[in-house]
Amino acid sequence: MRLLIIEDDIPLSAEMKIGLERQGFTVDVANTGLDGEEKAYVTDYDAVLLDLSLPDKDGLEVLAWLRENGRELPVLIVSARNAVQEKAAGLDLGADDYLTKPFDFLELTSRIRAVVRRFYGRTTPKITIESLAVCPNTRTALWEDRPIPLSAKEFDILLYLAERHPAVVSGEEIIEHTYDDSFDLFSSVLRVHISNLRKKLTAASGKNLLITVKGRGYCLWSGFTQ
Repeated sequence: MRLLIIEDDIPLSAEMKIGLERQGFTVDVANTGLDGEEKAYVTDYDAVLLDLSLPDKDGLEVLAWLRENGRELPVLIVSARNAVQEKAAGLDLGADDYLTKPFDFLELTSRIRAVVRRFYGRTTPKITIESLAVCPNTRTALWEDRPIPLSAKEFDILLYLAERHPAVVSGEEIIEHTYDDSFDLFSSVLRVHISNLRKKLTAASGKNLLITVKGRGYCLWSGFTQ
């Protein structure tokens, strides 16, 4: 899951990035409103964490700009501004949640997962596809209740495929949602991770659960025949 933090407090944004990456998120940072708008416009993030007191423009203006330009991704406002009027204005402009600073990190991660879950139309954290269960909160995957040993990046890719199931997703979409902006587009890293993930899913299930759809991308198996 790839996040964008728009926060002008550089030490705080760095601390948030480190903490969220330890929880398995992929995180980019923008320290101004304009930089945040540009990043959010060109990259398909799973969620944006938006401060309101930015140096170049108010965070509410950034939020309004995102919505006016068709960016429908979840936005969680994280701000020291705690007046009811501020919260109401943010929610009315299209924010999905509002968290007041200082915040508890556990609450932050729970709220991120909740807004993303609602965005994908799910009511429970666990994603179940036949006998496969993918659990974002614990970052575990199981086949018939037996754990599947995955690396952090393999789990990231599996989670994105499960969230998008039964859709076919391209390699470019997987990269955009599971790697940060330092990823080398010309490397073979994604192919290696896909290959390793497929082998582990096959070993656990006895089936080829990760399907390559020629010319289109990848999907998780559920009787896919197109």
